[in-house]
Amino acid sequence: MVFFRFLRRKLSNGHGQFVPTTVTGWLAVYAGGLWLLLYALRSFVTPSSPPFGTAFFFCTAIEGVALLILGFRWLRHRFMWRLRNRLFVTYVFIGVIPVVLLVSMVALAAYLFAGQFSAYVVTSDAKRELRRLEALNAATARHLALGLKEGKALASIGLDTEGGPAWMGAVQNGKTVVLQKGESDQVPTRPPDALDRTGFVLDNETLYLRSVTTIPTVRGDLTVMSSLPLTKERVEAIVGELGEISIYGKTRIRQSAVDNKGVQMQVGEEKFILDTQPKLRAGLVPSAKNFFDIGFLPPGSLLTAYDWQTGRNTSLFMTVRTRPSALYERFFQTNGEMTTAITAALAFVAIVFALIELLALFIGMRLSRTMTRSVAELYDATQRVNRGEFSRRIQVVSRDQLAALETSFNSMTESLQKLIAEQKEKQRIESELAIAQEVQALLFPRDITEIEALEVHGICKPARTVSGDYYDFLPVSGTRLGIAVGDISGKGISAALLMATVHAFVRAYTLVDKVPELAAVAGAHQTAMAHSVRTGELNPGALMALLNQQMYESTPTEKYATMFLGFYDQTTRKFKYSNAGHLPPMLIGVDGSVRSLDGAGGTVVGLFGGMTYPDESIEMRPGDIFVAYSDGVTEPENEFGEFGADRLAQLVRDHRTESLARITDIVISSVVDWIGANEQPDDVTLVLARAR
Repeated sequence: MVFFRFLRRKLSNGHGQFVPTTVTGWLAVYAGGLWLLLYALRSFVTPSSPPFGTAFFFCTAIEGVALLILGFRWLRHRFMWRLRNRLFVTYVFIGVIPVVLLVSMVALAAYLFAGQFSAYVVTSDAKRELRRLEALNAATARHLALGLKEGKALASIGLDTEGGPAWMGAVQNGKTVVLQKGESDQVPTRPPDALDRTGFVLDNETLYLRSVTTIPTVRGDLTVMSSLPLTKERVEAIVGELGEISIYGKTRIRQSAVDNKGVQMQVGEEKFILDTQPKLRAGLVPSAKNFFDIGFLPPGSLLTAYDWQTGRNTSLFMTVRTRPSALYERFFQTNGEMTTAITAALAFVAIVFALIELLALFIGMRLSRTMTRSVAELYDATQRVNRGEFSRRIQVVSRDQLAALETSFNSMTESLQKLIAEQKEKQRIESELAIAQEVQALLFPRDITEIEALEVHGICKPARTVSGDYYDFLPVSGTRLGIAVGDISGKGISAALLMATVHAFVRAYTLVDKVPELAAVAGAHQTAMAHSVRTGELNPGALMALLNQQMYESTPTEKYATMFLGFYDQTTRKFKYSNAGHLPPMLIGVDGSVRSLDGAGGTVVGLFGGMTYPDESIEMRPGDIFVAYSDGVTEPENEFGEFGADRLAQLVRDHRTESLARITDIVISSVVDWIGANEQPDDVTLVLARAR
């Protein structure tokens, strides 16, 4: 039932509907459904018939893997969410698992070493017996050679070692003489092809220690063979109380068939398989010396023997079931009293290591509890703060990094109310800035008043909420239109406020019927203003000087503005202008020529008092386009350098036949693309006017 609820929760969509939400979930559903279908068909179809059995196994494997992945995800989500469990798992991986792996590696190495050592003990004991047999065989061969030299017959020469356990025979000129029968009646079925085999010999499924010695005599080569059968009793006498020794041989398998004539013939290669029953089993597992002296079966080893029947080497498999105490005694049998000391030292080191591991585990658990307590306190406190309980404080009881974190949390909760108040104040300021942006947008001309012979268009794109750039179209009369473009020093709200002041000044000074009153405050410029009144023609230079004096007297010393002011008269097609430190506008001719209006220049307005500004006039032919801009258009940079006035002139010249609004969009888009992902560095203002 628990598993079903878990599976439903993992495969549901969160609303109680049994719908998988992951690829693994869908895979588990489809594989499970197909598995149930195939399981139902097993009653009617033979399970082993292909491809039914393969498909059933494949679906079972996929379903098992999918459920294993889902179970792991559930366990990770449920168990690993708490920091305590994560630390516990961390300690297990860092502290416990390495120790377990190290102990396992040592145990595995000891197990493999025990197998090799036990095999070495057995083979070394057997080879010691073989060397004794070789010495006896060599002595017998020399004794027989001496008798033959004296003229005696081979069969009449007596031996000093009669009645021994080994069979012994002599071969000379193809004749075999049995010198000693030994413990077994079995004799070699035939002499080997190469009479130099000494070692383990397999003859008629019986294992022997066999030695062959050949020496020259007066009657030809003399070969003496000695053979000692490895019976159960003999093996036990050789290896002592080492353990139970089992030696397995190999069975030869020949695949044969009968041809069309009824003759049996061999098919394929000859194969060998390991016997299930040992050829020899001897010895007993020694009794345990203590509780930890557990009997075990180390990995076996191969034993090379000479097959007397085939004349080829064959491999035997030998295992030794023993106990650690037996191997330990064999390993240290020459150390005497040092064995006890070594055992005590190893036991002492093992106890010390175990105590260190337990101490490390205890310290780790204590540290884990300290950390998890602090994290639990922090979690509870953050939950309360999330609900708005800013008065929650954590009791600091230690002096560590987590305690410093708790202290920081307490300090944070104390600052939260101040931050909230500041946030509210910031929102109020942002709201006021939004209102200021709306008010400033009203200062820019919306319904552009155009005269019949001049088409105008302007745009200002602030770098921040409000702009310090200024432009305006000033309707003076039915045949005259003023164009003003400026850039206030600084950015932000202060520049926007000064921009509003400049806008008000310029608007006021262009009211012709108020010029006498305004000229009264102009001081040295009264004559020029009076001339403007008498002729009915506003002088841009005089207005610029008046604006400079007014700003100089009413604004702080560090505040100033660049300004371009001009008036176009459609009756004369003259454009009279004056420039106070602003970027020179340009005139794009109908033929594509570019002319910079860099004449009639003066310093910025508002910085020095009593300044004069010259005027200059140009004629605008139909189709000529007047272009005024701020530094936000030409000065943006990227890896290729500044946007530049030349690029601006080229854009306007290439699209001079299109509408002014379209030309403005093209220029602004080009500037934005030039800036790229960087922040817009300055306000972007562009004013266009085309004569018609």
